[in-house]
Amino acid sequence: MPYLFNLSGQVALVTGANTGLGQAIAVALATAGADIVAAGRSAADDTAARVTATGRRFLFLQADFAADGAAMRQMADAAHAWQGRLDILVNNAGAIHRADSLDVSEEDWDRVVDTNLKAPFFLSQAAARHMAGQGSGKIINIASMLSFQGGLRVPAYAASKSAIAGLTRALANEWAACGINVNALAPGYFETNNTAPLRDDPQRAPAILARIPAGRWGQPSDLAGAAVFLASRASDYVHGIVLPVDGGWLAR
Repeated sequence: MPYLFNLSGQVALVTGANTGLGQAIAVALATAGADIVAAGRSAADDTAARVTATGRRFLFLQADFAADGAAMRQMADAAHAWQGRLDILVNNAGAIHRADSLDVSEEDWDRVVDTNLKAPFFLSQAAARHMAGQGSGKIINIASMLSFQGGLRVPAYAASKSAIAGLTRALANEWAACGINVNALAPGYFETNNTAPLRDDPQRAPAILARIPAGRWGQPSDLAGAAVFLASRASDYVHGIVLPVDGGWLAR
């Protein structure tokens, strides 16, 4: 069985890998054997140290995920050129804006939707062109509990993450025949920078915790196994799923 989860010799591009969920996924893939390309707005020195400690190679690419499709193509091309292949793409970089829907500006809406939906599509498109040439590849989108629910005061985020679920299925339908698996992870309520306002809210925080059957907020490392599964041979016949990693939130 171990060979099914062995990523040795593969190259993974992980966006937003400097902290939190992206960092945990990058380190998990490296531990399974993959070399890591981390793309983000800010330096990923801590991630680099954790990846290289596993014995794997690391490359950082500066990226603006609210940029145009050409920038996403350049990112995928740079990742592929590094080792001459691109096997795994994790679309993790994301943005969130909390405000009453009556007060959301067009600028705030565009920033969130461009980062969470437009960038993953065009980066996936560019990566898939390389993967199709290889005859194999794994694309993992990061969805959310708000791919299933509406949430509160995050309309652009909810819309973009619902769209990510649909995009995952659409691309899986088209690219499965090319040997490319497109799936998504839907993290529940995790302890990250994005959820700090919720965890600091004296009303929302206990209400959220009370609904999680596991009795705790998720830690970034809780995504490791699911990420490696979707990146590995173990998921070769898995296409178009949105896999909740939520401590049982959706089952409640």
